[in-house]
Amino acid sequence: MSLNEEVDLLRRIPLFSNIEPSKLKLLAFASERLTFREGTELCRQGDVGDSAYIIIEGSVGIVVSTPNGDARVAEARENDIVGEIAILCDVPRTATVVADRDVEVLKISKELFFRMVEEFPRMAVEIMRELATRLERTTGQLTRTLNS
Repeated sequence: MSLNEEVDLLRRIPLFSNIEPSKLKLLAFASERLTFREGTELCRQGDVGDSAYIIIEGSVGIVVSTPNGDARVAEARENDIVGEIAILCDVPRTATVVADRDVEVLKISKELFFRMVEEFPRMAVEIMRELATRLERTTGQLTRTLNS
């Protein structure tokens, strides 16, 4: 995929939709495009978070370890970002991310991620919206589970 194609791909992701093309070129150039085979872990719960992943193609399962075994709590698909909580909060990974099928991602280092957030406050707002949506969804699931 050419650099311009990667820029077009990034522009379709809500998180990056308002960033100027020259900055998206920097992001595309400085990021690493990776493919993970079905069943492969992108990152593991408890590990140090050094990067975030943007799903380009495919889907991943979000799995957390519980006293009763592993539990799949969510799924991320094309244009979603995963792994950002560990780098934003400087905490160990909060979940394991596993490829549901072959998945292509753009791996963004912690340093590059923070540089983009600093330069583009709009990106920070989009990240807060995404995290708030996830929290609302998780709270709803927990409430339904407790009321069952």
